[in-house]
Amino acid sequence: MSERPFGEEDLGAFAEMCNALEESLLGRPGKVDAKAVAGWLGRGSSLLIEDEDGPAAGVLVDVRGPLGIYGGVVHPRAWGRGHGSRLVDFTEAWIEEQPAERIHTWTVAGDSAADALFTSRGYREVRRFWDMAIGLAAEPPPPPVLEVETFSGEDADARAFHDALDEAFSDHWEHHSLGFDHWWQEKQAQPDYDPSLWFVIRDRGEVVAAVRNDPDRHGGGYVGALGVRRQWRGQGYGKALLQHSFREFHRRGQRRVSLGVDAASPTGATRLYESVGMHVELESIVYEKVLS
Repeated sequence: MSERPFGEEDLGAFAEMCNALEESLLGRPGKVDAKAVAGWLGRGSSLLIEDEDGPAAGVLVDVRGPLGIYGGVVHPRAWGRGHGSRLVDFTEAWIEEQPAERIHTWTVAGDSAADALFTSRGYREVRRFWDMAIGLAAEPPPPPVLEVETFSGEDADARAFHDALDEAFSDHWEHHSLGFDHWWQEKQAQPDYDPSLWFVIRDRGEVVAAVRNDPDRHGGGYVGALGVRRQWRGQGYGKALLQHSFREFHRRGQRRVSLGVDAASPTGATRLYESVGMHVELESIVYEKVLS
């Protein structure tokens, strides 16, 4: 048995452990890939546990403002060996050294062992999220008569894009705003950054709705963030951006598109996604622990 921090070359192994867990719990192959893992957290710290058969468990941990966040997984072949407790011990010790007030982590719904572990350690369920997807066998219908523009990639346009999404997500549960410089540097550094898949709708030149897509995650195209500023909601802008994104993914040969959404979204996002034919593939449970 050995322990060490993650390297970039280990993100695929983390994804494989996640997929093995999903297959064990849900009876179908998971669709997590290394690019998706790379985008989850800033990876302030990490731990990989290996045994004679390879990676057995791992965790990525970061702090965003007052919130410590971690995502961990134990490979089903290594269940019952105390690895889950070791991951929690490691992450809590690291987070408690930071200026954090609370901790969030998550499990796949139905993982009773993880539920029991977190409950025993003082966590409580606070939210549920859905992974939703749609198949694109046929060319998707065009959006309503709205002018959808492709993001230019220029810094000035990026600031307007950031501000529109930041305002839209201010209604989102536990939204922690990233300053423009941090956000823009982070997005450009993504290995699959593709501004030709970012789209906006403007009103008199002002960005009022935006969608940021990733070209190939979770087995297809991925909607990373979609938001409409409050004043412009209820006019079909979100649906138009989704349909435009679906058509562009289909044009590029992608036959599947997925996204993640708060199951209790106050803006009605789940209803929007269902209205365009998306369905729930996976439910995740977010657990919280308040630090003393």
